[in-house]
Amino acid sequence: MQGSRVAIAGIGETPYVRASERSTMDLIVDAAHAAIADAGLKAADIDGLISCGGTPSMDEIAYCLGIEDRPFTAGNDMVAGAATVGGALMLAQMAIEAGLSKHVMIPFGFKCSDPGGPYSFHERDPLKADIEMPVGYFGQPIYFAAMTQRYRYEHGLTEDDLAAVAMSCRAWAEMTPGAQRREPMSLADYQKSPMIATPLRAADCCLMTDGACAYIVTSIERARDLPQPAAILAGIGIGTNPLPMSMVLSQNPEILDMPARESAAKAYAMAGITCDDVDVAQLYDCFSISTIVQAEMLGFCPKGEGAKLFADGHTAPGGRLPMNTSGGHMSGGYLPGANLVVEAVRQVRHSRGKAQVPGAQVAVVTGLGANAHATTVLTREI
Repeated sequence: MQGSRVAIAGIGETPYVRASERSTMDLIVDAAHAAIADAGLKAADIDGLISCGGTPSMDEIAYCLGIEDRPFTAGNDMVAGAATVGGALMLAQMAIEAGLSKHVMIPFGFKCSDPGGPYSFHERDPLKADIEMPVGYFGQPIYFAAMTQRYRYEHGLTEDDLAAVAMSCRAWAEMTPGAQRREPMSLADYQKSPMIATPLRAADCCLMTDGACAYIVTSIERARDLPQPAAILAGIGIGTNPLPMSMVLSQNPEILDMPARESAAKAYAMAGITCDDVDVAQLYDCFSISTIVQAEMLGFCPKGEGAKLFADGHTAPGGRLPMNTSGGHMSGGYLPGANLVVEAVRQVRHSRGKAQVPGAQVAVVTGLGANAHATTVLTREI
């Protein structure tokens, strides 16, 4: 695949809340209408839809939006983070370059308040139900707590190091209208956060969010005729782990390994950049440790020094590598990967107000799907 031929021309999102009385369909339709308006288009202009998993179906969404002619519809089977940040965008690029669609929408809605919430991804797995759940080894905080303990054993990790990740996200959320958690967080506040799975506190975990996002992909030529500055899809990379989802989080022989190096290398090569060219990063922060490990794997610091990157203030406002500038999943809202893409687009558009990274030209977004990892590079057209 070649980069710099398609762009994200429209973005939309709903407010991020802990529990919404509205249906997932209502949330998706609101986000989709916002993206269409942002792009200066009409619903009738959308001729492609891509699913990132979950419900409702694309047929239902098209009907509710009033889309009649839809020659391209596709779905991505990756776990949402890798789909929303990589797989779906890759499909959109291929559809546009093949002439199958002019304007492809990628909508994604999620309700953590539904029964089971994000735990439902794993509780349906017979292997986990038979072997792991009976002994209490179940649920995302448990899996990532084990990862954190291993990282602590290999590289050293203090409570203050973990706190620095959460506090960096919260500092950005304070400047983000619509972020789910905007109250300031001090080290003392972090230490008061309940322990969920040692050593991870609630502040180290992504939020429980109901909401939706949508983005519209089109050719760069068409994007130039639309109201917003084009966020050019310069590079996409996907890396995969050979283990299936039922095994990767609990039976991986290398618990700190995720295919982020592979996805980043592919995205950087496609975009013609290196990690040194990145101005702002949106890393999939389901937990503090995932952000630390990804920062190393994307080349932003040497192996074993990811925690130091946060502890030294480099990712916080005013730092040399601003990261998760909407508050990320830990303070902004948890729409797996999708809201990180929306934030990256705003940064390269230079439309983030107080939280704008000065002169941002290159943004990197990652999506973690356990046995898959996606890295996408968005750039501002000069």
